[in-house]
Amino acid sequence: QLVESGGGMVQAGGSLRLSCVTSGRASSSYAVGWFRQAPGKEHEFVAAITWSNTDYADSVKARFTISRDNAKNTVYLQMNSLKPEDTAIYYCAAASGYYAHVAADFYSWGQGTQVTVSS
Repeated sequence: QLVESGGGMVQAGGSLRLSCVTSGRASSSYAVGWFRQAPGKEHEFVAAITWSNTDYADSVKARFTISRDNAKNTVYLQMNSLKPEDTAIYYCAAASGYYAHVAADFYSWGQGTQVTVSS
């Protein structure tokens, strides 16, 4: 199971930190990733973290940072220099093995948290 929190409304240039608390099988998954979905669009890969590596979409590289606190079973997404085009519902998801940047490779999903960036 995965539960996201930390979404909200922020002005362009601002920051937010999303949290994803994992439990059960998701806590020991190979990777935990963040996706986002804007209205009328498909899920877009944002970032992922394994036990040894991090991985980012080009659109967020240098602005977003993914990290994990294993003691708290929590994965974070620090989002800086936010832009209006970052507005979306953000989901965390777990992958059991090697993954591509596609939603189908992730087997368990949270309910999502809304991020809105105003210009």
